Amino acid sequence: MWDLVVVGGGPAGASAALGALAVDPSLSVLVVDRREFPRDKACGDGIAPHVFDLLGEVGVSGIVDDWTPVRRFALTRGDVGVDREMARPNWVVPRTVFDQRLVEAAQAAGAELIRRRVRGLEIQPRFVTVDGDLEARFVVGADGAYSVVRRDLGLAAGPVALAVRGYAPTPAGRAASQVIAYGPGRQPSYAWSFDRGDGWSNVGYGEQLTGTRPTRAELMEHLEALLPGATDGGKSWWGHHLPLSSWSWRPQAGPVMLAGDAAGLINPMTGEGIYYAVATGLLAGRAVAEALSKNSADAGSSYRHQVTRLLGRHLRHTALTAQLSRSGRVLNAGIRAAAADQRIFDDLVELGLADGLITPRLLRALVKAPRPEQV
Repeated sequence: MWDLVVVGGGPAGASAALGALAVDPSLSVLVVDRREFPRDKACGDGIAPHVFDLLGEVGVSGIVDDWTPVRRFALTRGDVGVDREMARPNWVVPRTVFDQRLVEAAQAAGAELIRRRVRGLEIQPRFVTVDGDLEARFVVGADGAYSVVRRDLGLAAGPVALAVRGYAPTPAGRAASQVIAYGPGRQPSYAWSFDRGDGWSNVGYGEQLTGTRPTRAELMEHLEALLPGATDGGKSWWGHHLPLSSWSWRPQAGPVMLAGDAAGLINPMTGEGIYYAVATGLLAGRAVAEALSKNSADAGSSYRHQVTRLLGRHLRHTALTAQLSRSGRVLNAGIRAAAADQRIFDDLVELGLADGLITPRLLRALVKAPRPEQV
């Protein structure tokens, strides 16, 4: 009987283990992943500094010190753009590196890692059975966009985007920067180029699925159209789904919780998901440790309270911003305002990469967007 079984060993799963063991190092924690580490994961690879703030709270530090921080962030839509230095640098680290180091930190804290494909779970009165033979007091589902745990909880998937990602040599004009180029049509649709600092960039394109599913060739064409030359010399192209966050998210009570992509937590403005993964993973792990200390079978209620306090307003604000940004003129107004005012730029970065909110000055910039006849 494990105290906690974590399904999925990515940032959300490793963080769940770290969160629980930071509270009580004596807990028995098992992390199950269907692949061997190190392993690749289709992602933009951008990591906001807020992630390392959270990891520092559980004693994890220095895991990207050998990578180059990225200080500039650029947003463009057609001929409208902003390119400024961020208040705090980000990092662009391949998931083969970051996920490996984070799961190693969880193992160093006392978690056990095994390779196994989880096919289902069953909730019993006082424990949860995973695949019929693993028993745990609590389970955290951190098994990504195609989460088996979410399926067995009977929870439907929310809005989804489809993206393609690869690695390509960094052109001089996009060096030392993270670039997001929004498409001319429906939103969200954007290309990105994130310089890793080693001569290569993580590049890709994604759009929300609203009707006909685009082909990989079409996604690549959109990427090249928005960021000319981004695909030159590219390799390791992967297609993947992004479960986008919406207006609200309320975890269920009980012994099973979802974190990260499995919970449908991807920022619809930027595709950012690692901050959400680490934040919700840590909170889920802490909720498990708290429930065990009280001999309670319900960690979900505490988890819901903590998540609502951390992300409740933020998720509403990102959903509102995504809705407003479906209007090209509003999106253009936000970019222009960020180009004119460093504070508005900083507000957008916080909202798009971490847990920021729509500030009054950002809201004023968006609602005062000129109408088409005024542009």
